[in-house]
Amino acid sequence: MDFEFNEEQRMLRESVRRMLNDVATPEYIRETDREGRYPYEVYQGFVDLGLIAMVFPEEYGGLGGNIMDFVAVSEEIGRTSYDYLGGYGLSVFNGLNLLHNGSEEQKQYYIPKLINGEIRMSISMTEPDAGSDAGAMHTNAVLDGDEWVINGQKVFSTGAGARDNVICLYAKTDLNADYKKGISLFLVDNTTPGLNLRKLDTLGRRAIGTYEVFIENMRIPKERLVGEVNKGWKYMLSGLQLERVMTTAGYCGAAQATVDLAVQYAKERKQFGHPIGDFQSIAHMLADMQTQVEAARMLMLKAAWEMSVGRDALKTLSMAKLMASEAYVKAANDGMQIMGGYGYIMEFDMQRHFRESRSTTIAAGTSQMQRNLIARQMGLNPR
Repeated sequence: MDFEFNEEQRMLRESVRRMLNDVATPEYIRETDREGRYPYEVYQGFVDLGLIAMVFPEEYGGLGGNIMDFVAVSEEIGRTSYDYLGGYGLSVFNGLNLLHNGSEEQKQYYIPKLINGEIRMSISMTEPDAGSDAGAMHTNAVLDGDEWVINGQKVFSTGAGARDNVICLYAKTDLNADYKKGISLFLVDNTTPGLNLRKLDTLGRRAIGTYEVFIENMRIPKERLVGEVNKGWKYMLSGLQLERVMTTAGYCGAAQATVDLAVQYAKERKQFGHPIGDFQSIAHMLADMQTQVEAARMLMLKAAWEMSVGRDALKTLSMAKLMASEAYVKAANDGMQIMGGYGYIMEFDMQRHFRESRSTTIAAGTSQMQRNLIARQMGLNPR
């Protein structure tokens, strides 16, 4: 099995890295983090490089790339800022979900606009009482003539408030049916009357933004339903695998960047006449950090490869997501310890990794849920 990206993918990564080095300077990243400002300039860079177009078919204006291209780009963006990856990944995996499940009219209308940067996409699924338990969803949609009327509340909706954003919103359309048969998916402009957004003040990932969504008697055309009514559970699951391979690749990139920062500091910082990296206690910490990140990356690549050849990647992907998120958390925590007081200062990037990494074992499926999924794939029945 070949664990290397091919020459075209390596060139693609280099072009992404150059763009990010030019636009997303350390000062720019700190400014968007501090001010909670969406990185529109970076997103435009994604559009200009064809990164949005890359994974869509040529018939919709795409470049006909594949899941391994998506992973290569996601890892590189994560290396610069895991937060920024949210802006890119949300548009791509929600767009791919629309490609796989939407009507031909929807695909012809939305995908070219997504590719050329006219619109962005985000997802609103989680609710105050329905996170991992999606079946407890209360947001509901009722067909009234030629319009759907939607009421409810969502929370932790990343990127929902960005300009020109289309929210992929899940709601119950049959209150009496089992949740696997009573949820539908809708496309909602974030400026639609009846929809109100409140940006949450979060510890990390402050640039893309995390929102609470309030929906009161919001009306949208019936054509905004994706696919078939009451089939949203199926669409949700198909989108989650794409989300998780993207986030896992980003964890790996961000975790590697964290290790690199710690190694650089350990080579430069001297105590008792020697670089602190020469002391066994520090060297072993760094060795463990690198080993854990590399092991997580191998699992991520295996999961991506399984997806690329059409295999069921749920078990491998769950293991990769679990291991990569926890490797990022541990790398950032140990990086703070290695850098000491400097890691605690806002002008050094280690504190940003410390804050951003903490969300990774919660978002896109908690570590506890990943362990449940893995155990079930082993024939167990954890509760």
